[in-house]
Amino acid sequence: MTKKTKKGKIAINRERCKGCYICIDTCPNDMIEVDENPNKKGYSPAKFKENVSEGEKGCIACKQCATVCPEVAIEVYRAK
Repeated sequence: MTKKTKKGKIAINRERCKGCYICIDTCPNDMIEVDENPNKKGYSPAKFKENVSEGEKGCIACKQCATVCPEVAIEVYRAK
Protein backbone atom coordinates (compact mmCIF):
# COMPACT_ATOMS: atom_id res chain seq x y z
CA MET A 1 0.00 0.00 0.00
CA THR A 2 1.50 3.32 -1.04
CA LYS A 3 0.73 6.61 0.62
CA LYS A 4 0.13 9.54 -1.72
CA THR A 5 1.91 12.74 -0.76
CA LYS A 6 1.75 16.16 -2.32
CA LYS A 7 5.00 17.25 -3.92
CA GLY A 8 4.15 20.88 -4.38
CA LYS A 9 1.71 23.73 -4.06
CA ILE A 10 1.27 27.08 -5.76
CA ALA A 11 -0.07 30.40 -4.54
CA ILE A 12 -1.66 32.75 -7.08
CA ASN A 13 -1.95 36.44 -6.27
CA ARG A 14 -5.62 37.04 -7.17
CA GLU A 15 -5.24 40.79 -7.53
CA ARG A 16 -2.18 40.57 -9.78
CA CYS A 17 -3.68 37.90 -12.08
CA LYS A 18 -5.33 39.29 -15.22
CA GLY A 19 -6.87 36.01 -16.34
CA CYS A 20 -4.72 35.20 -19.37
CA TYR A 21 -4.80 31.50 -18.32
CA ILE A 22 -1.42 30.69 -19.86
CA CYS A 23 -0.67 28.89 -16.59
CA ILE A 24 -3.73 26.65 -17.03
CA ASP A 25 -2.56 25.62 -20.51
CA THR A 26 0.99 25.06 -19.25
CA CYS A 27 0.31 22.93 -16.14
CA PRO A 28 1.19 19.31 -17.00
CA ASN A 29 -1.18 17.90 -14.34
CA ASP A 30 -4.16 20.27 -14.76
CA MET A 31 -3.88 21.65 -11.23
CA ILE A 32 -4.98 25.20 -12.12
CA GLU A 33 -8.51 26.29 -12.97
CA VAL A 34 -10.53 29.48 -13.49
CA ASP A 35 -11.86 31.16 -10.35
CA GLU A 36 -15.40 32.33 -11.13
CA ASN A 37 -15.18 35.05 -8.45
CA PRO A 38 -13.69 38.19 -10.03
CA ASN A 39 -10.87 40.14 -8.41
CA LYS A 40 -11.02 43.89 -7.69
CA LYS A 41 -10.14 44.74 -11.30
CA GLY A 42 -12.96 42.56 -12.65
CA TYR A 43 -10.80 39.71 -13.96
CA SER A 44 -11.58 36.07 -13.21
CA PRO A 45 -8.19 34.95 -11.93
CA ALA A 46 -6.67 31.50 -12.08
CA LYS A 47 -6.76 29.39 -8.92
CA PHE A 48 -4.94 26.32 -7.65
CA LYS A 49 -6.93 23.10 -7.25
CA GLU A 50 -6.30 22.29 -3.60
CA ASN A 51 -7.83 18.81 -3.69
CA VAL A 52 -6.39 16.02 -5.78
CA SER A 53 -8.87 13.48 -7.12
CA GLU A 54 -8.12 9.76 -7.22
CA GLY A 55 -5.90 9.06 -10.20
CA GLU A 56 -4.54 12.63 -10.47
CA LYS A 57 -0.86 13.27 -9.90
CA GLY A 58 -1.23 16.61 -8.18
CA CYS A 59 1.21 19.49 -8.23
CA ILE A 60 4.80 18.40 -8.84
CA ALA A 61 6.29 21.88 -8.24
CA CYS A 62 7.70 21.99 -11.78
CA LYS A 63 7.45 25.82 -11.79
CA GLN A 64 6.23 25.96 -15.39
CA CYS A 65 3.19 28.03 -14.36
CA ALA A 66 5.32 30.63 -12.56
CA THR A 67 7.77 30.79 -15.46
CA VAL A 68 5.11 31.61 -18.06
CA CYS A 69 3.05 34.03 -15.94
CA PRO A 70 3.42 37.51 -17.50
CA GLU A 71 2.17 39.18 -14.29
CA VAL A 72 4.55 37.29 -11.95
CA ALA A 73 1.48 36.32 -9.91
CA ILE A 74 2.45 32.72 -9.06
CA GLU A 75 4.71 31.39 -6.31
CA VAL A 76 5.62 27.70 -6.22
CA TYR A 77 6.32 25.78 -3.01
CA ARG A 78 7.85 22.33 -2.63
CA ALA A 79 6.52 20.00 0.06
CA LYS A 80 8.98 19.03 2.76
